[in-house]
Amino acid sequence: MEKLIYNLDPDEIELALTSWGEPKYRAAQIWKGLYHHLWSTPEQFTTLPLKLRHKLAKEYRFSNLQLEKVLLSSDGLTEKILFRLPDEQAIETVLMHYPLHNRQDRHTACISTQVGCAMGCKFCATGQMGFHRHLSSGEIAEQVVYCARQLAEEGEQLTNVVVMGMGEPFHNYDATLGAIQRLNHPQGLDMGARRFTISTVGLVPAIRRFTKENSQINLAISLHAADDELRSSMLPINDKYPLHQLIDACQEYARKTSRRVTFEWALVRGVNDTPDQAHKLVHLLRGMLAHVNVIPLNPTKKFIGEATTKRRALAFQAILQKNGLPCTIRLRRGIKIQAGCGQLAGAQNT
Repeated sequence: MEKLIYNLDPDEIELALTSWGEPKYRAAQIWKGLYHHLWSTPEQFTTLPLKLRHKLAKEYRFSNLQLEKVLLSSDGLTEKILFRLPDEQAIETVLMHYPLHNRQDRHTACISTQVGCAMGCKFCATGQMGFHRHLSSGEIAEQVVYCARQLAEEGEQLTNVVVMGMGEPFHNYDATLGAIQRLNHPQGLDMGARRFTISTVGLVPAIRRFTKENSQINLAISLHAADDELRSSMLPINDKYPLHQLIDACQEYARKTSRRVTFEWALVRGVNDTPDQAHKLVHLLRGMLAHVNVIPLNPTKKFIGEATTKRRALAFQAILQKNGLPCTIRLRRGIKIQAGCGQLAGAQNT
């Protein structure tokens, strides 16, 4: 895994090249080939001497992601991609297409940062499979490069990345931020920081560390409940970092960065889609620069809860909006192809 070329920053590529007696400018050519031309094999790097291409092929892997399966939704707008890693573990990436009228279509990659997850959220398929290992920064970045390459072949461009797939991104903080920095590099994919969203279940020390980065990367919090008793029953991490600590960290982030915090809320019928929870949420987030995304629960085999109804979702949204809290109801995507994070890979990692 450490020999994956996507694990390297430009300076590290340059250091390797100079140790081989190659000029420093070759590093920029390699970087451009990886992230601008989206080349996937050393043979494609025709800007390099043949001898150097052979050296690169010998010293580095140009992919850790072996495509195993692609599931396409019936409307063609959601692709669930299963990759096999060199150690036989499986991860998944979701590519979502949003056709827009009178402007460029939006294409969003939802990427993984870990094989499995240690957070144990009760309704999440990834949490149900447990933690296997962290992904390297290169394995995280390569998922985005793969999606960008697929879209480029169709004359399209990747517009957004959400770090919201398998795993807890802030549990793998350095690798996650390292991958985004490479993808954000002006000589690379050159994707602006605001095109990235990192979603966390609420690792408070990591949120405070992220606040100090003063980044323009978007922050999303998987909240799902507005009181400690209910949230702890759904997200065990709440026992370690209860709501008052989490909200305090989010308020500090919004205050210091002037960036809005998005709160994710999976609506479970009769559990957290009630008027009581809506009013508690209004009170919890009052005065914060915040937006709430609600989505009916994606069902998983090991969680008995059911998705809320459209009527209950609209009622929940109405309470928030009436009290000045912006709220969007998101459509569930790819239910029939197991597009909820961890649903496909969970069956592969046994």
